Amino acid sequence: MHELEIVKPQAVALVDCNNFYVSCERVFQPKLERYPVVVLSNNDGCIVARSNEVKRLGVPMGAPYYQYKRLIEENNVKVFSSNYELYGDMSHRVMTVLHRLVPELEIYSIDEAFLSLAGINGIDKHAWHIKNTVKQWTGIPVSIGIGATKTLAKAASEIAKKSSGVCNVFQASEARLTQTLQKLPVKDVWGVGRKNAVKLTNKGIQTANDLKNKPDEWIRENLTVMGLRTVWELRGISCLSVEETYPPKKAVASTRSFGKAVERLEDLEEAIASYTIRAAEKIRSQHMVASAIQVFIRTNRFKPSSQYNAMTLAFEEPTNYTPNLIQKAHVGLNRIYKKNLKYHKAGIILLGLRPDTEIQLGLFDTDEDRMRRQQLMTMMDGVNRKHGKRILSFAACGVQQPWQMKRQKRSPRYTTKWQELVVAKA
Repeated sequence: MHELEIVKPQAVALVDCNNFYVSCERVFQPKLERYPVVVLSNNDGCIVARSNEVKRLGVPMGAPYYQYKRLIEENNVKVFSSNYELYGDMSHRVMTVLHRLVPELEIYSIDEAFLSLAGINGIDKHAWHIKNTVKQWTGIPVSIGIGATKTLAKAASEIAKKSSGVCNVFQASEARLTQTLQKLPVKDVWGVGRKNAVKLTNKGIQTANDLKNKPDEWIRENLTVMGLRTVWELRGISCLSVEETYPPKKAVASTRSFGKAVERLEDLEEAIASYTIRAAEKIRSQHMVASAIQVFIRTNRFKPSSQYNAMTLAFEEPTNYTPNLIQKAHVGLNRIYKKNLKYHKAGIILLGLRPDTEIQLGLFDTDEDRMRRQQLMTMMDGVNRKHGKRILSFAACGVQQPWQMKRQKRSPRYTTKWQELVVAKA
């Protein structure tokens, strides 16, 4: 009779950048430290990032800016439009540092990453080393939660934000783990979701510890099998490993709300071309091609007469060649466009993605034609990566671009635009 193999739990950490958008602004404007700061969403509509000082004022996440504008002005809160170029580059810097400090890493979002700490001695000491190194090398403060599972690491990171900055519940005693999970509201448990959080609260489940102690049968009945996996993870049973590679995406979308309502077809064509260019760059960076493209336009969704129109068109051969993508996108746009309507949002979705090695030549296509197109796109992507986005672009996306979203309070793009580099005066 063979003995059962006992799998030793491995430590997993979640590194979470504190108030990430706000922290990015503070890196290049240190005078903002300890001053209240908010960052707004597309078109300066909602509050998507708040410093701790603003949280203490009672300003909720996602709140419409205009509703709290008076409170913000009365408290001298510094307001910024979203600076996506800056935030994306700072995220890349943080993740690069983390790659140098751990053997395995999974980038979960722009400001979060799961780390495998397997084989590392002195986990607490190493976690503090990670925290201090990221701060020193990038200027971004982080919180680190450590547990035997991803869900426990996520829960620990929520506690870490409100304490010293590092919370380790890996191999913690049952009493300490219970104490930690009692501090975490059930709505903040990773994987629960907004609707389930309301359902659980109505059933008297207030904390992560309450959820952890519910019987499996009850969990399966009320939260399905996915919810059961979350509960097992809270109990220290790993169901989600740290993934260094990801399955290829089946689709890539590029959409934006306009800075002001758009009526003219020409303006919509410019916007659609711009979004298509952005999506094409994404799939080329992943060595993918698209089999079809969907185009959509939408009027104000908050009005009773709101209209949403979309069309999907297939390519004769899958492609990532931007001119072909723009041409097909404009064909779809012209078919769904209606005069005398004020459009508030538009976008495209590249569908049926597959590796670019799987392209079959068309009847009148040649290897020489394909090579020429590939070299052109490679050259454009390389120049734009090195010298800044849209250094080389297509005339189809226009010059003035009156449809661009509002970003009137955007800070300089310190790290991605030569003209906006930080100036040091001696």
